[in-house]
Amino acid sequence: MNRPRLLTLTLLAGAFLASASNAQILDESRKPLATAPAVEYLYPEQVTVPAHKSTRVELHFRIAPGLHINSHNPSDKFLIPTELKLPADSGVKLEDAKYPAGAAFALPADPDTKLNVYTGEFSIDARVIAEPGDHLVQAKLRYQACDQSQCMPPRTITVPIDVIGK
Repeated sequence: MNRPRLLTLTLLAGAFLASASNAQILDESRKPLATAPAVEYLYPEQVTVPAHKSTRVELHFRIAPGLHINSHNPSDKFLIPTELKLPADSGVKLEDAKYPAGAAFALPADPDTKLNVYTGEFSIDARVIAEPGDHLVQAKLRYQACDQSQCMPPRTITVPIDVIGK
């Protein structure tokens, strides 16, 4: 094979590999929307509360940029609300949970319809009653996340909290 033709084939192969590599990077950049949780639990990791007494614990979360989740009181009964639950056998009872109000949000495709959503960071004001002892609680937060054009299936994340009842 002559040298100019070999150089041309080498450059074409390099361009193809670079283009395939860039396509993979683009696919990877979209992947977090489909696979990574849209909501991240931030804190607290551990709380100490008086045993057998109702105690306030504020749980903090962050929603991925570009996404929103339905509030606890969505604007339509067919939308899935954000909801916190504690396992019944955890040694800690969820007495009450106060959710933020949510914000009005309109999609570009339907600006007249207002949704009630959370974006950015939000917190849930939980009231818990703990038995005496150390309880590794695996609470659950159920939500449905959406971007500007589509909603993902509902998802539940684990909210790990070490609750020490004294």
